[in-house]
Amino acid sequence: MTETLPPAELKKLFLFEALTDEQLAWLSEQGTVETHPPGVIINEGDAAEKFFVLISGTITLTRRVGQGDVEMHRSDQPGVYMGATQAYLLDNSEWHTYTATLRALTETRLFVLPGPAFGHMVREWFPMAMHLLEGLLMGMRNAQAVVGQRERLAALGSLTAGLMHELNNPAAAASRATVALRQRVAGMRQKLMKLADERITREQLVALTQLQETVIERAAKAPTLSAIETSDREDEISDWMDGHGVAGGWDLAPIFAQGGLDLDCMEEIRTKVDDPALLEKSLQWLGYALETEQLMTDIEDATARVSSLVLSAKQYSNLDRASHQWIDVHDGLKSTLVMLNHKIGDGITVVKDFDRSLPQIPAHAAELNQVWTNLIDNAVHAMNGSGTLTVRTALDGECVLVEIGDTGPGIPPENLRRVFEPFFTTKPVGEGTGLGLDISYRIVVNRHRGDLSVESRPGDTRFRVRLPTSEESDN
Repeated sequence: MTETLPPAELKKLFLFEALTDEQLAWLSEQGTVETHPPGVIINEGDAAEKFFVLISGTITLTRRVGQGDVEMHRSDQPGVYMGATQAYLLDNSEWHTYTATLRALTETRLFVLPGPAFGHMVREWFPMAMHLLEGLLMGMRNAQAVVGQRERLAALGSLTAGLMHELNNPAAAASRATVALRQRVAGMRQKLMKLADERITREQLVALTQLQETVIERAAKAPTLSAIETSDREDEISDWMDGHGVAGGWDLAPIFAQGGLDLDCMEEIRTKVDDPALLEKSLQWLGYALETEQLMTDIEDATARVSSLVLSAKQYSNLDRASHQWIDVHDGLKSTLVMLNHKIGDGITVVKDFDRSLPQIPAHAAELNQVWTNLIDNAVHAMNGSGTLTVRTALDGECVLVEIGDTGPGIPPENLRRVFEPFFTTKPVGEGTGLGLDISYRIVVNRHRGDLSVESRPGDTRFRVRLPTSEESDN
């Protein structure tokens, strides 16, 4: 036989204490009493068909995070409620699922009202309150969507500007090197013509050509010298050229010194030329060859940098990948750091403590990149141009841990518990919408069934993202 709760007993519950006798009688007819032993009563994600009010016993609400459950609330107070709390929304089925798992820790009695009955009660008995609740809920949701979209567009614009800035540097360097290379090649032709006018012999030309290859090869393998060592080497070569009647030695000496040549190399060149009259023009020709080789190296480095930036942008946006895939979290972290390099600046030291043995994880790569962008951008902003940004990865049980740390002033204790709230921000007006961490939290927790937490004290703030290493079970 179905047990009901008399109106007098309903009135003892704080949720219903202000209702009229007629309303209490209606509730008593519509609802039933259920008794549950310790264990699961309803599961998170199931259709929200019932509204529950605790009569006696102890219950707990948990949410699934990664491979474990996190307790959200525990209570033994008669009158606490959960379940189909938004059943009064007729046209928003996405809200009609249980947002947590309800468990009984002791034998528990619950007053149970069908979701449609609860929705009817709210709409009919409290029409103004219902409109206010619905307007508040939908208004917040719409505002969050609009501001969130604007924030993503602003972030995209900032990233695009930064990428253009990063691309401009190597592109301009390649352009300058190409102009200089054209001048040096023209100079080589002129010096070769002057050497021919000196009636250089075939043997001398062959020796010079071979010497050119030797000098270029030696320059490619030359060790890097310090500024003082380079200056001393230039002085030595300049003095040597003055001693051998070579005009303009102060112009040629830096080229040969930068190319890794020393006095022994200069003597080898003089011996192979074997003609004091040709020494100056031979050295000038070799100098052009060294500059040409260096300029080609500069162009190669610049174009490689452009290709690297384009690849990073491609990885960041995941334009050629499926939305959901198995990924290496390091790819997204590295491409995000490249995209934000213009914001990080020279005053912030970046420490990458990566565990390369981590397994791949199932994820929406582009969405996780948005998380890395928000966390790194906040860390950089907190340090105000000076400090250490640490990006660390590790294995944490059955989850991959990604930790973003900064050495900024820290988050005040009164703000720490609110950082993931929508629209909460400590940034000045116009610099933050308060949605970055809220979006990040929803991506990590709701989309990836992971966990996002923060610990902070002055000089050490760490945001920790935990992502499961396995696909979500169907059970």
